[in-house]
Amino acid sequence: MATPFDNLASRFIEEDHEFKLESHRGQHSEPSKLGAPSQDLMTYWGYKFETLSLMPNQWADTTREYIEGREELVVRNYAQYCSLVRTGFGKTKIIIGGEVDGLWDSKPESKDEPVNWVELKTSAEIENARDMLKYERKLLKFWIQSFLLGVPKIIVGFRSKHGILQRLEDLETKNIPSMVMKNGKGTWDGNTCINFTANFLEWLKSTISSEGVWKIRRKERSSEIEVFKVEQCGHGDILSEEFVTWRNRDVKSISSPKPPI
Repeated sequence: MATPFDNLASRFIEEDHEFKLESHRGQHSEPSKLGAPSQDLMTYWGYKFETLSLMPNQWADTTREYIEGREELVVRNYAQYCSLVRTGFGKTKIIIGGEVDGLWDSKPESKDEPVNWVELKTSAEIENARDMLKYERKLLKFWIQSFLLGVPKIIVGFRSKHGILQRLEDLETKNIPSMVMKNGKGTWDGNTCINFTANFLEWLKSTISSEGVWKIRRKERSSEIEVFKVEQCGHGDILSEEFVTWRNRDVKSISSPKPPI
């Protein structure tokens, strides 16, 4: 979705897990600027913010000891929710899933009611116009993630250069694009993101015309997105054989005519 505005920074898109892992290792191994916190430390700050902000139960069901002792809790990042969403862009219907930080209240009893998910983010305190521009670019990522997963609220914790929480800002996901256009520099547009995604998915469906494993790639600083086949058959270790067998059996049972009564 962010591709139309990827000139805001260098991007490399390729469905290659080894590349992603190597890239992450490279980011964490790079030396920090003099006096600047390391990438690992800033990642820890983000998880610490989540630990302080979230509780395993609602307020009324949580002990006073737990509430007052949250500052001493060990920071972990494996407790999370997963939002599964069926949505569409133009003529293309998709099912997506992703990690969500928490709930604003509680899960509704009816599956037809929306879930009040909440996403937690951290960002450096805004001190000048350059910081504001960086934050506006961050908002693009924040908005896309929450928009796709149906998360209505984002809470941003602004920190000092030393990782001390300064203030909180509540954002309604649906209002972020208009906020950027009205109050910011207008460096990105939500409608452009949505329209691009709809057109790209439609083009992708017409391009991938046969079975096999296909790769989507956009080289760094390139304006072109490439789609090409890398394997004639199989699933590229993305889908397990157990899942494929189960899915094929499920599809056959649906498509098979029912015997007459």
